[in-house]
Amino acid sequence: MEVSRRTFFKAGLLGGVGLTVFGFDAAPLLAQTQGLKISRTTETRSTCPYCSVSCGVIIHTIGDKAKNVTPQVVHVEGDPDHPINRGTLCPKGSSLQQDIMNERRLTKPQVRRPGSTKWEDISWDQAISDIARLVKKTRDDTFIATDSEGRTVNRLESIAFTGGCTDTNEFNFLVVKTMRSLGLTYIENQARV
Repeated sequence: MEVSRRTFFKAGLLGGVGLTVFGFDAAPLLAQTQGLKISRTTETRSTCPYCSVSCGVIIHTIGDKAKNVTPQVVHVEGDPDHPINRGTLCPKGSSLQQDIMNERRLTKPQVRRPGSTKWEDISWDQAISDIARLVKKTRDDTFIATDSEGRTVNRLESIAFTGGCTDTNEFNFLVVKTMRSLGLTYIENQARV
């Protein structure tokens, strides 16, 4: 038997009317289901990291905020008070909880040394130190002070920077100032991509 969409909705409507006529009150059942999932959670407002739209999200975590308790994300939804998305999320934003709770998510810096076939964990201090050392070495080795006609250009074409869409204007301002002071010419932002 093939059931069309129209037949499905007719059957559902008739069934609902039939239950109401015979005295079934669904209000207590519906009230109970509304409060189960997020009744004891803490709401945290954030921004979706996927694209340049920067939709607002509400992340619901459960945990009593004790010292040794790690909060657990139980639900992610669109923020209805956010002016950009007004509570809606695309499929990527809707699946944000799966990215947060992914056991393969990296939680510390890793590096793959030259010639190695595996990644190794390093500390944040080590990562920052390595990045600073490599940026300085690359800048020293490839900085262009003058062009072929002898004009001063002071540019660095061997490093590029891409900013994120969820960064604040103040952060982006400081980053661009820093990158320009290094001489970078290839500076882009995800919001424009």
